[in-house]
This record gives sequence, structure tokens and C-alpha cells, in this order.
Amino acid sequence: RDEENILMNAFTAGVYVATMMAQCDVLLEAGHPYSEVVNESVIEAVDSLCPYMHYRGVAFMVDNCSFTAKTGSRKWAPRFDYILEQLAYPAVDNGKPVNEELISDFVNHKVHNALRNAASSDQV
Repeated sequence: RDEENILMNAFTAGVYVATMMAQCDVLLEAGHPYSEVVNESVIEAVDSLCPYMHYRGVAFMVDNCSFTAKTGSRKWAPRFDYILEQLAYPAVDNGKPVNEELISDFVNHKVHNALRNAASSDQV
């Protein structure tokens, strides 16, 4: 791969970040500590999953995950695809404006402070 010429699709990046933030919210609402939320939702993705997907592709990554992760991804992928095809893509295609409140929620999310703390600690 030519690292300098890999295009980034803004829609795909937005969906990826939104999914990561949704996972953070679900874990926080279930009472998980910020350290676990940051590790499970962000650090693991950045340090392990993203490079692995980049190197071998999503299908290879899923095929080589734990049974639980593999089963979960195969169970939820069709549901996720349906939501994208029925809601997200048509909204973009029809020019629906971006929900600025969601952007503000992301920018001001408390998990960013936890990430800063994790990045500055000796444990990362």
C-alpha cells in the first residue's frame, strides 16, 4: 500500500468515530470506569484493530477474532448495514443538514479528558 495515497472518506470516518463514541456511552452508562472505556473503545482500536484492518482487511480480522467478537460482529453487521442503507445514506443523499448538537456533544465529551490522562500516564 502507498501510505501517502490512501484516501479518507469523510462519511466512513464519521460513522467510525460515531460508533466508537456510542460504545463509550454504552460502557459509561453501564458503570464502567473511564480507564476501561478508553482502553476498550479507543486505545485497542488505535493500537490493534485499525492497523490490523489496514494490513489484512476487515474480513480477515473478523475471521481471526475471538469466538465472542466474531459472533457479535457477524450478528450486528447486517443490522448496522441496514441502518446505514435505510437512514444514513438517504439522509446524506437528500442533503439533510448535519446535526450540530451531535458535533458539539462529541467535542465536549468527557472521554477526551480520560484520553488525555491516559496519554500522559506511564501506563499507556
